[in-house]
Amino acid sequence: MPRSSFSDNPLLRVSRPVSACSRCRAAKVKCDGKLPACTACEKAGRENECSSANDQFARGKERSYVAALELRIEKLEKRLKFAQNRKASVSNHINDEAAPPADRKDSLANIRAAIHRKAARSREESDVNALVSDFGFLSVNATTRDFEPSLSNMTFARLVLAAATNDKVPDPTEDSFPTRTDAAATIDYYMNNVHALFPCFPRDHVFNVLDAFYQQDERVKEKLQDSDYWLLYMVLAIGYSAQSRNKDDECYRRGLDFVARALPFADKALMPGYPTQISSLILFTQYSMLDPAHFDSWYLIGFASRAVVDLGFHQDPPQLQVPDKNAQDLRRRMFYCVYALDRTISMSRARSFSFTDDSVNVEYPSPSAPPSGAITGTQSADPALLLFQLRRVQSEWYQTLHQGDSAPLPDPASFIWQMCLEMREWHENLPEKDSLPAGIRELFELELRHSYVYCLAPSDRSPHLTDYARKLIFEHAIAYMNTIHAVARNSVNPAFYTSLDALKVYFVAMQFFTVFSAARELLLSEQRIIPPITRPGTAPPPPLPHRQMGGEDNVDRSIRCLQQVVETLGKFSERFDIASSLKDGFESISSELFSWLQVRRQMRDQQPQQQHHQHQQHQQMPPGPSPPQPQHPTHPPHPHPQVLMTHPQMQIPGMMPQPGQQPMMQYRWVGDGSGQMMPGGQPGQGGAPR
Repeated sequence: MPRSSFSDNPLLRVSRPVSACSRCRAAKVKCDGKLPACTACEKAGRENECSSANDQFARGKERSYVAALELRIEKLEKRLKFAQNRKASVSNHINDEAAPPADRKDSLANIRAAIHRKAARSREESDVNALVSDFGFLSVNATTRDFEPSLSNMTFARLVLAAATNDKVPDPTEDSFPTRTDAAATIDYYMNNVHALFPCFPRDHVFNVLDAFYQQDERVKEKLQDSDYWLLYMVLAIGYSAQSRNKDDECYRRGLDFVARALPFADKALMPGYPTQISSLILFTQYSMLDPAHFDSWYLIGFASRAVVDLGFHQDPPQLQVPDKNAQDLRRRMFYCVYALDRTISMSRARSFSFTDDSVNVEYPSPSAPPSGAITGTQSADPALLLFQLRRVQSEWYQTLHQGDSAPLPDPASFIWQMCLEMREWHENLPEKDSLPAGIRELFELELRHSYVYCLAPSDRSPHLTDYARKLIFEHAIAYMNTIHAVARNSVNPAFYTSLDALKVYFVAMQFFTVFSAARELLLSEQRIIPPITRPGTAPPPPLPHRQMGGEDNVDRSIRCLQQVVETLGKFSERFDIASSLKDGFESISSELFSWLQVRRQMRDQQPQQQHHQHQQHQQMPPGPSPPQPQHPTHPPHPHPQVLMTHPQMQIPGMMPQPGQQPMMQYRWVGDGSGQMMPGGQPGQGGAPR
């Protein structure tokens, strides 16, 4: 039999004196106080008459120490039993058979095991906290060099890939490496179309790496670092992917192969604490914009922005600490490359910037050597510098309208007119056409019109639109669609167009749909809209964009604009999967408006025929008095909807507002390419006009 533990069966050895029973006290003999009857009473055969002194007191207030202790033990046993039953009910585990009493040694072993388990849990929690602290340190400080393969299995590159990878990159094919001539041509395409806008590394460096890579001497290749291989492979990947027009063509497959070749060098190329980390992340971000199916550009530009801030590139160093002017220019170019990419990705996805302009104190880099030919413009022909200047203006109004306080501005019209004036001055001061490549100039035109629409669109700080602002959005949206439609149908990409352009097309299309649904007759009419009056000393409203001369009226232009949106998104869907959902969403939203415009055009085309038929009937009538006939209108359709609704062909439910009916609900794009819309407030009601 196992010996009971001391906690379960305590030994009640008490040496205290107890009170004598009533018989022994009366006989004045010694009473041992034994229970239930003392020894003297047992010998006398009077066990039933032996009454303890405790019987004279209430239960719980006995004077006997033994009785009080027994009562205490009884209460504790009840509490212990209650606690055990409660624990069993909570854990849903009921033991049918009573467990045998545990040995005292087993009880001590259980206590020792519990202590060890607690210590193990403490060590585990400490390890988890240390790991979480390491990840937090990585997210805050990207300059640490403690995360290397020789020190830890977790590297900064693996953290970046784990966060930014959407789909696994397939292994490269063995025969996918091009000849030196093809590689040089691809690098030239990258330098002319991508590096011209984002010069994150010296121009000669990539060609030096290319020469060393194709050398027969292995000793020359051994001098190349992992960051050099990453640079060469990523430039080739971006160069091929930027020329791709379909996700199944040869250019896209070659670009994906070169990314797979570059990933093994990511640990050293993305190692924190070195300037090469920034340029490597910039290249990675550029490729992700061309291949959103495999990588997410939002996370990559976030890592690049953190690396820029942690290395201090967002602040110009003191002049005494700048020994080389070229090194300072390269430092500034790398920062503004990250700045420009962060702004365009955040604005396209309607998200916050990685860092604000208030934290930036970096001058523009020196312009690169201009090409041959005189430059008569006031700005340099360096496309990168022009792009950096435009991004600064865009960043200012985007932070004020979409990232600041949600309360409306006291005078939103003056602020928006001022921002439009600065963007217009930037455009007017562009260099001559011969000094700027045609493809990049066309890209700048699209960026400008997209910025106009974005800045004029309703926001929390400027929620209301005037008729003049609607007309501006209407004209700029049509001009934007005309240009991007031609770019999408071109056989070759004339500039750096990415998946973000599909989001921009959708955004501009939704703004066109919103303003047109709110003021159809106003925008279809050819009447002149007077610009709003501004306060003295403030910027004037921007003029309406130049309209191409032609026979199209606003009905035909609107129909063509809707068709171009669908065709452009359809063309982009051949390259980017995200454009397919955007195209389907816009077709579903605009189908009713498109039908209404077709009926409106049919009415316009039938009106001259009706007038000609009435004129012939009038000539065939015999002379003489005749009863008065109702006169048909000889002017264009009445601009008021209640008159148009009387025509039988115009009774399209839900498209034309009835008298006293509110205009159509305004839709504003708030997603990041998922095709989601949310209803906004009714435009043009109250507020400061603009």
